[in-house]
Amino acid sequence: MTSAGTLHVVATPIGNLGDLTPRAQETLRNVAAICAEDTRRTGQLLAHFGIDKPLVALHDHNEEALSQRIVARLQGGDSLALVSDAGTPLVSDPGFRVVRAARAAGLKVSPVPGACAAIAALSVAGLPSDRFVFEGFLPAKAGARRERLARLAGEARTLVFYESSHRIDESLADMAAAFGAARPAVIARELTKLFETVLDGTLADLLARVEADDNQRKGEFVVMVQGAGEDAEAEAKLAEGRRLYAKLGEHLPPSTAAKLAAELSGAPRKALYGS
Repeated sequence: MTSAGTLHVVATPIGNLGDLTPRAQETLRNVAAICAEDTRRTGQLLAHFGIDKPLVALHDHNEEALSQRIVARLQGGDSLALVSDAGTPLVSDPGFRVVRAARAAGLKVSPVPGACAAIAALSVAGLPSDRFVFEGFLPAKAGARRERLARLAGEARTLVFYESSHRIDESLADMAAAFGAARPAVIARELTKLFETVLDGTLADLLARVEADDNQRKGEFVVMVQGAGEDAEAEAKLAEGRRLYAKLGEHLPPSTAAKLAAELSGAPRKALYGS
């Protein structure tokens, strides 16, 4: 009877090719095929290390359909690797459905650790890192982005976001509005690459620096925001309560709207009623 293969989840460099670990190189050489988010980009990485393996395109649009085919290959004895464009797969990248399907089928899924932009950025930010929240990419649409940030305004843990060059200034402006312009934050840009920069200051400071320098709007970003203090947390609850009260008040009597808004937000009911 053929033994089932292993799905290896392999971290790849986020910029500096020297960060591909010896174990990752060995794993990529020994698998039957590599499932890659971008086969062209992964092909370039493999060519640099002299690795020649079949590539299977696996991305957000086909992952669901391919999951069972990948499981079938693993069950047939093939060991496969899963990689993303850069960094650790599944962290704001495809792969979750494949890993879930493999585990549900009782197959072995093994991590090959390495680079991760969020962790690399947090390690040099100088913000509290004992407890943090990874939020990945914020919504592209302004309304949804602002609503998400409003819900996070009272979060006491350090917040970690990914952002693109197209929206970095808009996102910083929305963070300053949601968290307060004086909230400490750090931007890590192009980590491990030639133009790596790590900027710290208040959200207002960082927004001004990014708007004043075109170079600071290029590349890939990790934005980290210090968590709220007790006063900020209470203020965030109140802001959320007032937002809910206004929405609920469009359909419910004021007393009922205030009661529900207080229960959902944690804000004092008396502070909402009549606000």
